[in-house]
Amino acid sequence: MTTGTHTSTGISTNTRAYAINHSRTTATATRVLRQLRHDPRTIALMILVPCLMLVLLRYVFDGSPRTFDSIGASLLGIFPLITMFLVTSIATLRERTSGTLERLLAMPLGKGDLIAGYALAFGGLAVVQSALATGLAVWFLGLDVTGSPWLLLLVALLDALLGTALGLFVSAFAASEFQAVQFMPAVLFPQLLLCGLFTPRSSMHPALEAVSDVLPMSYAVDGMNEVLKHTDMTATFVRDALIVAGCALLVLFLGAATLRRRTR
Repeated sequence: MTTGTHTSTGISTNTRAYAINHSRTTATATRVLRQLRHDPRTIALMILVPCLMLVLLRYVFDGSPRTFDSIGASLLGIFPLITMFLVTSIATLRERTSGTLERLLAMPLGKGDLIAGYALAFGGLAVVQSALATGLAVWFLGLDVTGSPWLLLLVALLDALLGTALGLFVSAFAASEFQAVQFMPAVLFPQLLLCGLFTPRSSMHPALEAVSDVLPMSYAVDGMNEVLKHTDMTATFVRDALIVAGCALLVLFLGAATLRRRTR
């Protein structure tokens, strides 16, 4: 009888830890945004750097606008993913090393509430970032797309959310901000090389093509290319967008499962 009671209580407690309470999630997101408001350099990194990189890219290919059209849309999704990954991983790690995370989890705040709150806060900034970058590329830098710019915005936003989710996830395995930055080559660079940006994935070695088929950035680039080539939303575009969104949700769940109160 006693064993059964303890088991039931343990399962109930574990379930509550990952359940999401909307008010606590919103409070967490508000706290994160309030902190970011006093950190203008981080905001500049998240919002302005992708735009500046697009401007630089446009004038690097000033004499070859078709090259900018062919890779500009892909980088429109990749730049937000990279910046959100960096900022989110470092910000979450800073919460842990400062003891803030331990104090928060000692309160009636589940891991699900915390991860969802971070995702909501950084997701809001991702909307701003993606909208500015997409508007800049299409209406000011002359990025020529066949499909709707709103579809470009959708994929850019999903990429930024994926970067946020990956940043939250890897922060659990880093003991310092330097280690968090070191995860970027391990997590993002292989995806960058294999996503089809530099060469079509179908022309890669079969082993590398198989690896690229399970990397979310590959589908982000494929989705952007669909918007470049087709006027309407295609079934392939919908598949690619759903895969990127599903990967982001899966990584967020893994982030909640691996979240620790403090560094070792």
